[in-house]
Amino acid sequence: MEPMAVGALVFAILFGAAGLGMRLRSALPDHHRSPETKDSVRIAMGLVATMAALVLGLLVASAKGTYDVEKTEVTESVAGIKFLDGVLRDYGPDAQPARDVLRRAVEQALIRLWPEENSQHVPLDPSPFWSTSMRHALMGLTPQTEVQRELKAQALALASQVGQTRWLVSEQAKTPISLALLIVVVAWMAIIFVSLGLFAPDNGTVVTAFGSAALSVAGAMFLILELTRPFSGTVRISSEPLRSAIEQLAR
Repeated sequence: MEPMAVGALVFAILFGAAGLGMRLRSALPDHHRSPETKDSVRIAMGLVATMAALVLGLLVASAKGTYDVEKTEVTESVAGIKFLDGVLRDYGPDAQPARDVLRRAVEQALIRLWPEENSQHVPLDPSPFWSTSMRHALMGLTPQTEVQRELKAQALALASQVGQTRWLVSEQAKTPISLALLIVVVAWMAIIFVSLGLFAPDNGTVVTAFGSAALSVAGAMFLILELTRPFSGTVRISSEPLRSAIEQLAR
């Protein structure tokens, strides 16, 4: 689902629902437009509006939580990669092949997570390159001193930790927002807009207010969908930390 297209569709639905309500008003008998009827409809729609506001707020909070978790995991991965590179540097020249493998693995991760910033378009799944070549490169190290043995053990632990975090990033990025939940919220909102249009005067101020309200809800839907796609779209996690890691590894 493209967030911009969904946002435009939601705006059209809600604004059209308000217009439909204003058109239906003229078809209602007089006793259906009495003050008592208006009060009853307002109370009923108040309940629907409360439910819709709660669910919409939960959707925004959930999407923002997903985005923040992904951003934190990317930061942790970059920190682990830089620290692993430092351990390999301390190991000595014999660890240079492992550093080269690490750099290639990070370059592949950059392409996979941010395909829009690269000419290559590949799946988001983490490459087995990390779990095979990286581990083999580290296991191939032959420590000559006690310090090197400690550094090798530390490097293996760091590589395992970074690999697990990469899998978490890829799996969580595949978790979409519930389409059924979005449809239900939009349906609730459409009912509210129809009821508002039934008793609203037909003037420019009211139409502008309805348009602003519909635009606000559409913006919320756009934001929800954008935050659930943290590596693409308008609101996305910056790839700069991973690029800086690649620059460090190339030195």
